[in-house]
Amino acid sequence: MNIHTTSAPVAPTDRVSDVLARDESLVDVFVRLSPHFAKLRNRAMRRVMGRLVTIEQAARIAGIPAGLLVRNLNDALGITDLATEASESCAAPVARASGDAALVHPPNAPVVEVDVREDLRAGREPFSKIMAAVSALGESEVLHLRAIFEPAPLFTVLAKRGLVHEAHAHAPDDWSVWFWRPIVESAPEAQATDEPSAVDPADPADPADPNAVWLDVRGLEPPEPMLRTLAALETLPPGKELVQLNVRVPQFLLPILAERGYACDVDESRADRVLVRIWRPR
Repeated sequence: MNIHTTSAPVAPTDRVSDVLARDESLVDVFVRLSPHFAKLRNRAMRRVMGRLVTIEQAARIAGIPAGLLVRNLNDALGITDLATEASESCAAPVARASGDAALVHPPNAPVVEVDVREDLRAGREPFSKIMAAVSALGESEVLHLRAIFEPAPLFTVLAKRGLVHEAHAHAPDDWSVWFWRPIVESAPEAQATDEPSAVDPADPADPADPNAVWLDVRGLEPPEPMLRTLAALETLPPGKELVQLNVRVPQFLLPILAERGYACDVDESRADRVLVRIWRPR
């Protein structure tokens, strides 16, 4: 396969969905490098996984060097990218959290079970369910997540909430990941600084609307703004609207909102912020 194009080279930070939007036959490149990527042939899986996972994260999930995947995708697109070749030659071995003896989840702690395997197989978005469980997780509790692939995007998101993790593969399509808060004296203070800041009530841009619930996601790394927004919608009281305060238009969030029956309005009138109002039509 050789798809000639004048597009920019594929980068490790590109979303899988964006890469496959160039040409669906690029799925063959993924599958050729790792049988793990056979899931991408399933449109439902591609819809859920592809929008949230970057090329770099996908490579980690499959246990292959990110540079190798990027180079093969660019070769298929007819693009020569010397920087990619250099990154592949210097790529470090892919690590698995389960191989780190220092990460052993507390054996006697209460365990909260969250199984999203069937959600993923059916193409249902599982991340709001996961984040709702994380939000309700007690200080001494352990979250046990079951998934059909290693959920690498979650590791960074939950690390910012003070959670460490341990991952174990029962089979290529059956993973257990445990998340918990380590007992560290400074952990509560560090965790508080990682939470999205509340909207400043003195900010003249904030309306005094009792029906609005504000969520400030400025400064958070993707996909955390999307995950927190979906989790906030799960607990949004009837008749209320959620106002997301962002620095950009959340392009990946909008189609998910439409799929779930939400209406939204995007306000880009201010240069330093974007307001996304989300509500469920009556």
